[in-house]
Amino acid sequence: MKLILSAAGALSLSLAPAQAQNFNDPEEFAKQQEQLQAQPNGPEGEPWLQYIGDGMVETGDLGIEAPATVCFSNAGVNNPWRVVGFTNMTEELANHQSIGEFIHVDAEGSDDKQIADIDDLLAGGNCDVMIVSPNTTAALTPAVEQACESMPVIVFDRGVNTDCPVTYVHPVGGYGFGIEGAEFIAGELDEGDNVLMLRILPGVDVLETRYSAGRRILDEAGLNVVGAEFTDGDNARTKSIVEDYLMRGDIDAVWMDAGATAVAAIEAFEDSGYEIPVFVGEDQQDFLRKWEEEGMTAIAPTYPTYQWRTAVIAAARVIEGEALPGPEWVLPQPAITEETLAEYVNPAMPPLHYAMCGCETMETYPEAWGGN
Repeated sequence: MKLILSAAGALSLSLAPAQAQNFNDPEEFAKQQEQLQAQPNGPEGEPWLQYIGDGMVETGDLGIEAPATVCFSNAGVNNPWRVVGFTNMTEELANHQSIGEFIHVDAEGSDDKQIADIDDLLAGGNCDVMIVSPNTTAALTPAVEQACESMPVIVFDRGVNTDCPVTYVHPVGGYGFGIEGAEFIAGELDEGDNVLMLRILPGVDVLETRYSAGRRILDEAGLNVVGAEFTDGDNARTKSIVEDYLMRGDIDAVWMDAGATAVAAIEAFEDSGYEIPVFVGEDQQDFLRKWEEEGMTAIAPTYPTYQWRTAVIAAARVIEGEALPGPEWVLPQPAITEETLAEYVNPAMPPLHYAMCGCETMETYPEAWGGN
């Protein structure tokens, strides 16, 4: 297996802007609420191979010859969740002889760079299959559509506003994440209690829908949302925001659309002399350990990093002409609760390792993920 890390040039596609997506869709909300409870198909204990629903896509007529070159246009490796996911992906490559070369291009969190990256990959003519994890939804849609005209495309993690990819790999979704956290809060608080909502960044479908679902449930429960603030995934900014709101009044719960800065938010309460309120975090180890140590009232919705394995598996199936779930490959999306917390706390792994990696049985675990 040959892993190629490449830098993109400065060209960009001249494409029309995509139509904005509706991030507050009642039908999609209801669908994901149902999918959270659905029994997935596929092998037990291997959620990265499981799928919800029965739709399949045939790929035998795509004519890809093995070993093939898979190109990956990545939104970025710019936060701990994506670092864990990318490690999953590179380690999964060893399982697929049909993938000869793997070309990875890092957009570094920039729409413009990712559009240019895809343009360069297409111009280079070396890709047989393309995997895309879009930086933002609307901006990357035209670039993905352009790629679909040249080769099979697999989109994962974040979506785009087109159905041209062979499949879109993702866990249940943003609505599901928002639902689980907000329903937990609503079940723990009384009407009129105060909730602070912390968001990481705007414009990404799975984050926007987390917020819209969470806000809907909190509003319907009669809870008082005192603020919804963007943290930019920065610990210092997160802590400052929480401290500022504590100066204005009590906070009974914190809902987060991404948990990487959850411990910083918790520390803001501790440093200010307040009890830790009801908390929605995520499955990174530092939050899980803090939850266990402090006996918090908490939940960790997840957007499992095992989906990065699934994207590679989907590419291999395309090359091998095998059917795969589509037009969406919907993976299960479990939440970590008080009852399951002990199963996921692992002191041998780094603080920002995401527990729902699906990587524990891989040959290079735990060392490749920084564990011991």
